[in-house]
Amino acid sequence: MDKILLTVNNTTFSASLLDNALADKFMEQLPLTMDMSELNASEKFYSFSESFPVQGERVGKIEKGDLMFFGSDTFVLFYKSFSTPYSYTRLGTLDQPENLQKAVGRKGVTVRIEEAKS
Repeated sequence: MDKILLTVNNTTFSASLLDNALADKFMEQLPLTMDMSELNASEKFYSFSESFPVQGERVGKIEKGDLMFFGSDTFVLFYKSFSTPYSYTRLGTLDQPENLQKAVGRKGVTVRIEEAKS
């Protein structure tokens, strides 16, 4: 399982990625800095200019700290938990998302993602 670090407004969160083709392709992009947009007072998203290998599924429930892709090019960082009818491909999850909502704030945010050094 790959580990990454997400830095948001000087707060760093560790995350564990799933063992899938999406995670492999995502790791190839690192390190990267994304200007993420706000959506629905529950998530931040960033659209890549390229497609990723996805296998969307109706996840039913989103948990705070989930990292997913919507469609084949949109990375989503969820900072609230809620039920959803939409389909996503799971990428991973933050290991300790407790302070995530405070860190991301209410507007767009810049997020730096890099591979965690073991």
